Amino acid sequence: MVFTVIGTWSVRKLSPFWGEDPSRVVIDEMVGVWIPLLATPAGNVYYAIAAFLLFRFFDIVKPLGIRSLDRKIGAFWVMADDILAGIYSLIIILVFRWVQ
Repeated sequence: MVFTVIGTWSVRKLSPFWGEDPSRVVIDEMVGVWIPLLATPAGNVYYAIAAFLLFRFFDIVKPLGIRSLDRKIGAFWVMADDILAGIYSLIIILVFRWVQ
């Protein structure tokens, strides 16, 4: 939550200089990948790699409403698409852990 607020503030402050979704600001990706990492067992490298790869998949492909969030204008929406990608990744990790 704290980093989402910091990220939104950062994008809002830097977008006049670096553009609407500044690629130099990566806190949105950081927050997004942290979300599925919440479900990974401590010290399990395979789950950590899976969390990262799932997040990157959703962040790049942008299915299931992520693209619509990505198209919205404003600092919060820069964060929101990565948060949703992280939530989808979290769900997959949780389902996999439950099935296993």
